[in-house]
Amino acid sequence: MAGSQDPGSAGGPTVGIVGLGYVGLPLAAALVEAGCEVIGLDVSSERVAELNAGRSPVEDVPDERLAAFGGRFRATTDPVGLKVCDAILICVPTPLSNQREPDLSYVTGSVRDIAEVLEPGQTIVLESTTYPGTTRDIVLPILEESGLTVGEDFHLAYSPERIDPGRSDHTVRTTPKVVGGLTPACAERAAAVYGVICDEVVTVSSPEAAELTKLLENIFRSVNIALVNELAQLTERLGIDIWEVIDAASTKPFGFMRFEPGPGMGGHCLPIDPFYLAFKAREHDFYTEFVELAGKINQAQPGWCVDRICEALNWRGIVPPQASVLVLGVAYKAGIGDLRESPGVKIIRKLRERGVEASYHDPYVPALDSLGLRSVELDPATVASVDAVCIVTAHDGIDYESLVRNARTVVDLRGRTRTLDPVEDSDVVLMGAGNRPIAAVDPEAASTPAPMPD
Repeated sequence: MAGSQDPGSAGGPTVGIVGLGYVGLPLAAALVEAGCEVIGLDVSSERVAELNAGRSPVEDVPDERLAAFGGRFRATTDPVGLKVCDAILICVPTPLSNQREPDLSYVTGSVRDIAEVLEPGQTIVLESTTYPGTTRDIVLPILEESGLTVGEDFHLAYSPERIDPGRSDHTVRTTPKVVGGLTPACAERAAAVYGVICDEVVTVSSPEAAELTKLLENIFRSVNIALVNELAQLTERLGIDIWEVIDAASTKPFGFMRFEPGPGMGGHCLPIDPFYLAFKAREHDFYTEFVELAGKINQAQPGWCVDRICEALNWRGIVPPQASVLVLGVAYKAGIGDLRESPGVKIIRKLRERGVEASYHDPYVPALDSLGLRSVELDPATVASVDAVCIVTAHDGIDYESLVRNARTVVDLRGRTRTLDPVEDSDVVLMGAGNRPIAAVDPEAASTPAPMPD
């Protein structure tokens, strides 16, 4: 019978993972490596076939790590396989609809599949980012359609995922895990499951508290990124270097946390989570104006960066419809190939809308099928052939000194060129450094080249 395995016993429980992506697969890896048996469920038959053949679609779980799983992991598209599991962890996407409202269709679809095979004694945990009340008001009623009772026949909890793709300094083991159960027994069961793979489990009073914990973590970052992005726009006008200011402020040993400007936010969480909270707040006649303003600023950042690129071109006497720009890095962060909400993709689209011939280089993204582009070689001839190179994602392993030496113009949106020795006759425009007077560039009004500086 499911649930008969003591999570704290040798070998750990048998765990089902629903959703084998950037969150689910690293979680499965941690469980297997802790001695658990793992059954992975995914709606994509192609992904399931790849995983069972030993090929991983996720950078954090390379093929060689997957191969070491042996017979302790198998992937399937059939929910029946979950019947033997002691615990089932739901790690499916929670995107936004076209109206910027929560789309919980992946969650509800997965929970319905689980409800059809739910066995007494099982522990179900939702990990997908969502608004407070989802576990209690949406997940629980579906599971209880099975005829089983929460806290007695099965256990239900929420535990926010804390996977940061491409990061190795904080692992599943070393990152504290927050858990909130429908009942104290639910919380205890869920905490026992995570105790197998996490050094610290933090139990909160309810699923709602755990759900809001995740939103607070990411909204905190969203608000501070919006603040520094807005200040970068101001320092352009003031002629002050925002990077110098951030360095100076970072010397304060208390009360300050460093955030840096950039081309906008990417990934699944930061661009989306504020809208989940705003949606829930409206149900209670409350409007999270501060949170929504931060989201608005960050959503507009790629457009402002395109203005900055076009301004740099204008300073060289080149109008956008006649320009060529190489975008360096299209993944949403360095060291991975994740394109979710990528600022780089948005920048390429906006450059194209202005008639710019846009290409890109990214060692982690060989092709952008949605734009019909393939990554070009980053050699001196390619760099010298375009009117400007724009650093959007600062991957390691790039020779930035060679880039600056060979490029006609470099627009640096990440501060990557700050540490380089000055290159004679180089034309580097560092976002927020105030080294060009800023003016919003109207693509229609930019038909006349701006005068070259003296």
